[in-house]
Amino acid sequence: MKSLEVDQCVERIAEGLDRGLSLEDLDGVLLSYSSHRHVADRVRVNFLLSKRVPEDVGRWQLQHGISTAVRPVVVPANEELGMLGRVCVPLLVRGFRVGYLWVQQDPEEVGAAAILERLPAVRGELDLLGELLLDSNTAASEQRRQLEAGFLDACSGRREALEEVAHWRVVQHRGPWCLGVLLEFEHGMEPTQDPQASLLAHRTAALQATVGIDAALFSAGRETHAVVLFRGTAMRPEFDRVQRGHRDELDKRSGRKAAPVILGLSEPFSEVSALPEALRQARQAVQAAAVDPELGAVVDYRSIGIYQHFLGEAAGPNSVRFSELKAGDPARELRPLLELMYDHSGSVQEVADVLHLHRSTLYNRLARVRSIIGADPMSGPVRVELHVALKAARWADRPRI
Repeated sequence: MKSLEVDQCVERIAEGLDRGLSLEDLDGVLLSYSSHRHVADRVRVNFLLSKRVPEDVGRWQLQHGISTAVRPVVVPANEELGMLGRVCVPLLVRGFRVGYLWVQQDPEEVGAAAILERLPAVRGELDLLGELLLDSNTAASEQRRQLEAGFLDACSGRREALEEVAHWRVVQHRGPWCLGVLLEFEHGMEPTQDPQASLLAHRTAALQATVGIDAALFSAGRETHAVVLFRGTAMRPEFDRVQRGHRDELDKRSGRKAAPVILGLSEPFSEVSALPEALRQARQAVQAAAVDPELGAVVDYRSIGIYQHFLGEAAGPNSVRFSELKAGDPARELRPLLELMYDHSGSVQEVADVLHLHRSTLYNRLARVRSIIGADPMSGPVRVELHVALKAARWADRPRI
């Protein structure tokens, strides 16, 4: 971090506001504070000593909406915590949240009007402070950008990049490996309005989500998703931690509730040259989980079943019987039932329990399917045809990443 420049900027803002300031990151860790002599409450003193916001103070601050705010937030005093009133200034750069600057009120002040009135005068310094924090962020550093670009080039199959990654210390002699793709998915995904902000958010979220997890060797971000290189011996709890951590980090940095995050995993591989194939598998796994929630939030390529057969650009189903069924089922009552029957090995009782329907209702609907397509939907060849068509219809709706 450019700590000297950050410290100097904080001092200039403190002088402009004639207040004591503290600067913290999104996790409540102290980054800098002003030497401006000012009355300090118990919370400020403890924060400067411990370098981290206590949990009870953090909860009080979050109750006032600082994690989603884009403008200064007045946080009232809390006598129980020994805390004077404060103004929280969220620091954002191009919509990307990089930290919080805290301005303490004087003990005799009733409100924060005096602080709010003076903030516009230091707007330029606040913007500079945000840029300094962004530039000092590990994921935003030039060296990190180059490493991620090289890794993604290797995943796309560029020979020179594959050779370079093979010699990375974090990769050498640490195989077998496994590749993961993290996708924040909402049905009907729209292109992001700010690709650069989205790219940085995914890069930073993936980096922070893998900190301290030995099984995660490297991560890189794209505009819609992130790619993580794992040890091939990684276990499910480690994958779960990364998946949950990525979602939580996106929450903090976007100022909104993140959509569900899915982690798709490749099969283990022992040669760096297999990175492109591993990326294809991980992408296909995460796309399958996006269109078929039954697969779960963490899914490996082996477990996606029939979706392994669909090529990346495969079109929708091409089945005469499926077309007839679709035309004869405008209310979509029969197709979900039929898919569940196939997925549950034809067990009427299991499907009845899942749908909370009587078995006789299921038999009646199966009879309707039979009358529409002119064949028994549970017979061998027809069953295979319709099961594949139902999954292909889901696959046609997958997110393009």
